[in-house]
Amino acid sequence: MTRLSVNVNKIATIRNARGGDNPNLVKVAKDAERFGAEGITIHPRPDERHITRQDTYDLKPVVTTEYNIEGNPEPRFMELVLDVVPEQATLVPDADDAITSNAGWDTIKNKEFLTEVTAKLKAKGIRVSIFVDPDPKMVEGAAACGADRVELYTEPYAAQFHENKEEAIAPYIKAAEKAVEFGLGLNAGHDLDLDNLKYFNDNIKGLDEVSIGHALVCDALYLGLENTIQLYLKQLK
Repeated sequence: MTRLSVNVNKIATIRNARGGDNPNLVKVAKDAERFGAEGITIHPRPDERHITRQDTYDLKPVVTTEYNIEGNPEPRFMELVLDVVPEQATLVPDADDAITSNAGWDTIKNKEFLTEVTAKLKAKGIRVSIFVDPDPKMVEGAAACGADRVELYTEPYAAQFHENKEEAIAPYIKAAEKAVEFGLGLNAGHDLDLDNLKYFNDNIKGLDEVSIGHALVCDALYLGLENTIQLYLKQLK
């Protein structure tokens, strides 16, 4: 079964809106695991708009499933990840002022840089996943950089899903086939939700993990966190 990693960025956003420690990020992460999540994902940004540097350290000793830290591998991020040593680092090419991730890496143009940072992370025993658009050439490029996995950027799939789901999934099927061909693990994330997740999971062979935060937290407002996580897990069976 595809693993569900719960992204807790939005929990930190709510907390930061008022200051203090409510909701408590560590408690939510522990509860998410207790309710069935098979990983916890965070994206510490330089401006600490949601996940703070301290959060990154606080979560390390309590996450018992898989700790995935994603972000742009600039020097501050690399220093943090190499110190915390999560199970997985997901490299995302987002600008400091980006609201959210909005594109994958050009793994061909950035091969030298990505190869260097990938090697540093793997030397510490950290699995490396590179965030890419559903383009077989970018998947092949990630393999050439030494990545262990790719994470497919799924916002375009989600945007087109209700209009034409067969057309929306087509490039992802090809990208996934290329990942399997090159022996890469396969993750996916961005705008996956209870409407589009099952179809994606059913059609993408070799899918190891999905990382979901925004939609899951929105659903939890109405359905409760435990019930919501169980509903997402059900889509992945």
